[in-house]
Amino acid sequence: MLEHILLQTIIIPALCAPAVIFGRRLFGKKAAWIARIGLLYSTLLLLFATLKLTLGGVPIIEQHAFAGPAITMNLLGDGLSLPIALIINMLCTALAFYADHYIDHRIEAIYGEVDEKTATNHYTRFYALFLLFPTGFMGVCFASNLIGIYFFLEILPLPLFFIMAMFGYVDRVRVAMVCLMWAVFGAGFFLVGSIIVYYQTASFAVASIAQMAGTPAAFWSISMFLLTILAKMAVVPFQVWMPWVHAEHPTCIAGLLAVYANIAVYVMLRILIIPLTADFQIFSLPLMILALITMVYGALLTLGQTDIKRFAACSTISQLAYSMLGVCSLTVAGIDGGLFFFLGHIMGKTIIFSTAGIIVYTTGIRDMRQLGGLAAKMPLTTALWIIGAMGLAGFPPMSSFPAEWIMFTGIFKAGLMGSPAKLVIAIAGAAAITFSVVYCFRSVKIIFFGPLDEKFINNSHIKDPPLSMSLPLLTIAATTIALGLYPSIILDLFHKVVAAGPFM
Repeated sequence: MLEHILLQTIIIPALCAPAVIFGRRLFGKKAAWIARIGLLYSTLLLLFATLKLTLGGVPIIEQHAFAGPAITMNLLGDGLSLPIALIINMLCTALAFYADHYIDHRIEAIYGEVDEKTATNHYTRFYALFLLFPTGFMGVCFASNLIGIYFFLEILPLPLFFIMAMFGYVDRVRVAMVCLMWAVFGAGFFLVGSIIVYYQTASFAVASIAQMAGTPAAFWSISMFLLTILAKMAVVPFQVWMPWVHAEHPTCIAGLLAVYANIAVYVMLRILIIPLTADFQIFSLPLMILALITMVYGALLTLGQTDIKRFAACSTISQLAYSMLGVCSLTVAGIDGGLFFFLGHIMGKTIIFSTAGIIVYTTGIRDMRQLGGLAAKMPLTTALWIIGAMGLAGFPPMSSFPAEWIMFTGIFKAGLMGSPAKLVIAIAGAAAITFSVVYCFRSVKIIFFGPLDEKFINNSHIKDPPLSMSLPLLTIAATTIALGLYPSIILDLFHKVVAAGPFM
């Protein structure tokens, strides 16, 4: 069990996917438990590895050769990758439970009344595709080779495309194609950047990137990689895909799409900022300006939304930019806080989006103006939405509160250390948090308070969801609150890696 931990977390979901498909003839819909058990097991492995590292263990380095030395996979589990992978895998596990009733609802809504065999086929296809997400995420977190990172990044659009096309909402096939096209667009630049690294160093290893420091090739490789990262993060002017894709996919994978976009911050830190800090300096201020513009643009776009899913989708554009703002400040506190905010955001967004899914699942309504007063009939759902809103707005005791505090400490430090422009950005960025507070709690008022709409008063279907949908979200809520109260659990791990670099 404890051997090849990192490889297991990548391989187990990939092996469970065909097991779900072939197991459906024997177990029917219960074959989905293969996915859930596999994810629970890999989450426990990651928890063990992270605790071991916290208690003074050394980073995990695994070298695996396939078909001889020609094909190798090198994996690194350190203070950055392990806690990030743990939280991401925990979200995948929670959503594997949450999706049970939701995907049944989508099958009925899209395909109508179908026989049991057909329904089971759709249901198990979803779970088999779903398992490709943790496979890709774990690979991105642990791969220490550029081709490995490229490969796992490009796995992720495949389940997103097929799940959206089969189980999404309005114009789902076209929107799925838009998502795939943007993924292909970004992938090309990543590959070009990797080739430049190989041309200069004769290696694709992330550890070899530092050999390019101070050379003209460093500028061009950073530029290529950044085009991929900015496209995946939906930073202005690359944001056009996010409202469509994030609003029209089935809500049971919404939290994973937030991870898909946000994990690019980790990639940027791992392959660009840490090995090429001095060369990255020239990109720091322009990226912070883009982050600020994206924060404000995304917030204003969110304030104009009435569709509950588009509300959550547009807020993602704004929230993603916070992490980039902190990491690109190139200070220890800014990077620590930016990464920690990334984790807080994906937990808060998973709660918000999944709760939106519960509302759509229960009421059949997406227009927030047609809701109102739901707190009277759905108190647990109301509590979950408020917790998610507090997480996105950075209220204590959510983990995003210490994340923002630490992150802006670093951003202000960057400004006070001789960059007036960064100081202006720090002040404007801190002020922009107000937008998050406004749109998050405005949504609480519109959806859950005020008079209960007449069509809901005598409707027995308007109630809190089954425990299988709410309990996974409560687990995520408990995690983000625990990390908000004891942030050092993860921040200390981040700090050991980040503080070793040449940052302020």
